[in-house]
Amino acid sequence: MESHDKRKKLGIHRFFASFRYSFEGLKYAYLNEQSMLIHFLAVIVVIVLGIVLKISVTEWLFCLCMFGFVMGAELLNTAIEATVDLVTEEKKPLAKIAKDTASAGVLILSLMSAIVGLTIFIPKVIALF
Repeated sequence: MESHDKRKKLGIHRFFASFRYSFEGLKYAYLNEQSMLIHFLAVIVVIVLGIVLKISVTEWLFCLCMFGFVMGAELLNTAIEATVDLVTEEKKPLAKIAKDTASAGVLILSLMSAIVGLTIFIPKVIALF
């Protein structure tokens, strides 16, 4: 029997297919996960505020990192939830733990992201008055 590694075909077609699959995952999450839509709207608000309030390059880098952390975590949370649902439709304590802790990870990153955002934007908003 061939190993999994030997069955994988390397090449440019596979390389571009992997991007297509990634974009399909983003599309799924955007269309089906309410939290992803909320994160996306938050990103739009932060981008607009960043432009209006002229945040520094360093502040942009912090914002971009937080966007990536939160949205990446949300995608991983979606994958974990789908995997758990694939494995069992029964209500099992371990399935609940997997789903709840994945969701908690997104919550923690979202709260930290909000703190970073408030740290950047509150002084700029106060300076306007």
